Amino acid sequence: MLSDHRYSMLVGRILIAAIFIMSGIGKIADPQGTQQYMQAMGMTWATTLFYLGAIVIEIGGGLSLLLGYWTRAGAIALILFMIPTTLLFHTNFADQNQMIHFLKNLAMFGGLFYVAAYGAGPLSLDARFGVPMRHPDLNIGIRQEEQAQKRRTSA
Repeated sequence: MLSDHRYSMLVGRILIAAIFIMSGIGKIADPQGTQQYMQAMGMTWATTLFYLGAIVIEIGGGLSLLLGYWTRAGAIALILFMIPTTLLFHTNFADQNQMIHFLKNLAMFGGLFYVAAYGAGPLSLDARFGVPMRHPDLNIGIRQEEQAQKRRTSA
C-alpha cells in the first residue's frame, strides 16, 4: 500500500472532476436538447434557470475539484446538486440505463463525501494557500491504540 497518497488524491480529484466538467460542456453544447430532456422528466417550469444553474454548478464544482481550490465547498455544492438530480432523473429502475446512472451517482457521492471530509490533498491550490486538511488514516486492520502508538513514536 502506498504510504504517500498525494498522487492518488490528485488523480481521484481529476477523475471525479472530469465527469462534471464534461457534463457541463455537454449542456452548453446542446441547450435545447438539455432543456427538452428536463421538461420530459417533469420539470415544466423554470427550465432555463435550472439549466443555467446546472452548468454553473457542474463546471464550477468540477473546476474546484480539478484545481483543488475551495475543494470542500465545491464537493459539497456538487453533493447538494446531485441529490435532486439523482432523484428526478435516475429513479426509473425498470430502465437498466437509469439504474446504472443511479448507481454511478451513488459511487460519485462516495468520492465527493471523501473529498468533502478530507479536502484536496497536498497537490492542490488549497494546500498551497494553507487551507487545513485532514489526513485519512488508511492503516486498515490496525487497532486504534497501535495507530496512536505509531504516531507518538514517529513524531
